[in-house]
Amino acid sequence: MTKKQILVAGNIGTGKTSLTERIGARMGWTTGYESVSDNPYLPDFYKDMKTWSFHLQVYFLGHRARQYLEMAADARTVILDRSIYEDAYIFARALHHMDNLSERDYMAYLRLFDLVVNSLPAPHLLIYLKAPVDVLMERIKRRARGMETGISIEYLALLDSFYEDWLKNFDLCPVLTIRTDNLDYVNHTIALETVTRRITDKLAGKDVMEL
Repeated sequence: MTKKQILVAGNIGTGKTSLTERIGARMGWTTGYESVSDNPYLPDFYKDMKTWSFHLQVYFLGHRARQYLEMAADARTVILDRSIYEDAYIFARALHHMDNLSERDYMAYLRLFDLVVNSLPAPHLLIYLKAPVDVLMERIKRRARGMETGISIEYLALLDSFYEDWLKNFDLCPVLTIRTDNLDYVNHTIALETVTRRITDKLAGKDVMEL
């Protein structure tokens, strides 16, 4: 297989990091993850979202743009946990919707976003992970990450609706949709093999139904 760039997208708790780790290891692909533990804005953001939303989104935009350029220079196929497109079409939109990002800052961010993404290479495949909101909420509670304690089922539902809007018009590359509520690729080898086969078939241009 020639070098490919693959993005893993999906709501909070859908299993993006787990899939990226396992597919990367299984296929020998380079993996990339979003900046969380070393993000200098996240602690301030969670204390005061209205003040720090713009700063956080600009930081993520720069971080992910750098990832994409490194991905393009890597000789191997690369799979990334979360896409740069979600920053604008899902999370910045949600912050604006909730009045945590002003109209002025939102428009400034979108102009910068357009400028950045227009200079980046298009991906070869977007893997979209989805699961019912109540399942996501349960997973988030179970993993008990401190920064996720304020996430509500209403917020997850809002993000879910924005994902559906975004994917209706997404045409940069093929999309493989995988439902993760009944597909345990973390603990079951057969499930991981099924997902791997669907991904390789999709990259080969085959007609693949969503899981």
